[in-house]
Amino acid sequence: MSRRNLAWLLGIAAVSILSVAVFDRVPSRADNRDYEMVRLVVDVLHEVREKYAVDIDEKRERKLVEDMINGGLERLDQHSTYINPTEFKQFEKNSKGKFGGIGIEVGYDRQNRGQLTVISPVPDTPAYKGGVLAGDLIVKIDGKATENMRLSEAIEMIQGKAGDPITLTVLHEGKKDPVDIPLVRSDIKIDSVRGDQRKASNPAEWDFFLDKKAYGVDRVGYLRLSSFSETATAEMRAVVGQLEKDGAQGLIIDLRGNPGGLLQAAVDISDMFLPPGKRVVSTKGRNEKQDVFDATGGTKYLQPAEKCPIVILINKYSASASEILAAALQDHGRAVVVGERSYGKGSVQNIIRMENNTSALKLTTASYWRPSEKNIHRFPDSKETDEWGVKPNPGFEVPMKDEERLEYLLYRNDRDVVRAKKDAPDAVEKKDDKKPFADRVLDKAVDYLKKEINKRGAALDVLDIKRA
Repeated sequence: MSRRNLAWLLGIAAVSILSVAVFDRVPSRADNRDYEMVRLVVDVLHEVREKYAVDIDEKRERKLVEDMINGGLERLDQHSTYINPTEFKQFEKNSKGKFGGIGIEVGYDRQNRGQLTVISPVPDTPAYKGGVLAGDLIVKIDGKATENMRLSEAIEMIQGKAGDPITLTVLHEGKKDPVDIPLVRSDIKIDSVRGDQRKASNPAEWDFFLDKKAYGVDRVGYLRLSSFSETATAEMRAVVGQLEKDGAQGLIIDLRGNPGGLLQAAVDISDMFLPPGKRVVSTKGRNEKQDVFDATGGTKYLQPAEKCPIVILINKYSASASEILAAALQDHGRAVVVGERSYGKGSVQNIIRMENNTSALKLTTASYWRPSEKNIHRFPDSKETDEWGVKPNPGFEVPMKDEERLEYLLYRNDRDVVRAKKDAPDAVEKKDDKKPFADRVLDKAVDYLKKEINKRGAALDVLDIKRA
């Protein structure tokens, strides 16, 4: 707590320059209530410190206070939370879309639980160039064993300032002895926009057109928006602009599993596809005036709408900014929504920086409303029949069970993995006898676009318009 706030809680005495009189500030009822709340926390901490069964060190005491705060915030709503200094560092990195590190996606191997594993190296990064492979077990980080290490601790150790050295000790698949791989950290950029698969000629680049042979369609763009980060809008403009130049006849925007991100990114991306003046979203709050966000006169893509139909894919984990984009394009008839009903997170959280910008309070301050003025947020007592979230267009629902959702996640992750080339010295060729996953949501979207593209082609033939 800052000295200013302490002074406010305790009251201020003002003394005249001539020392003639002293004026005491009379505490208000709110002041007294705040003081009582702070006093209660202080008293509890004192009793724990003095009388708890075992000694509480400073680190555990800090954790106790953080848990007190978050326990209370959870009772307010599920999205308000206190972000401690360690978590806040990662939060800011995720929002910016880049960080200092070596370029690997890490997790825990399903067959070797508790063992830190490289899910995939990121192309054109120190890890990729240094020979770190998908499936590598990370045995040590700078000499420290990773056994029983928390994932957050491992990430904290791997990330760091660009230019600083780090050594990973890894065990390649099929090998008996681990090897040390010395690396130098660099600035790592995480793609917010990804394609269906990487280009075979250059894994650092995505192919943003669906494979004609696999899907039976030509010139249909496909992109996955993984998060609404600070770089998402620029990435979207670059990708969609190139698809337009390359003659895209349709576009699929995959928002499945996208948890959201920055409000401004959602507004700017929606703006790319909507005519000027069209409402994107509005926010309403108790102590804030209503804010409205409308499409501007900026650059528009894939226009006119009849020329290039758009489909948005969502599932039960598409939330927040994802719902803003899907709702805006659906309400204005610019896109057809396919999949499952979305999560229903229509509340606005402000990030209030604390402790000299080292931590933050994420506090719900308002709610989002669709252009149609329908509610997005799913409240704790909301029923399935209530209005919340974003529903697929009629006839485009694809209900799924948890098992199929898990299969999709594993399938999607497997397609994103960057594997070693067959001629690499440590490459291990895997045989996969599993039945290919059938992506019913994507298939339904492709079927719709086929019909729309064929309709447009027939119309051009009737008008005897030459296509180039």
